[in-house]
Amino acid sequence: MCDTKIAKKGDGVGLSFYAFFANKNDDPEALLEAATWWIETHKLDHFEKATRIRAMILSDL
Repeated sequence: MCDTKIAKKGDGVGLSFYAFFANKNDDPEALLEAATWWIETHKLDHFEKATRIRAMILSDL
């Protein structure tokens, strides 16, 4: 997801954890896990740079 957004809009593009899901709540457990990782664990803002999220994911944070 991060690579796609960066390729389309450049290194400065923002990303929300919602970007990893379809526009429907068909997997509430995965959505809650992503929200917990994003908000509670890492205290990230609603929108973060896609490059930052990609780096965090690749470093297994």
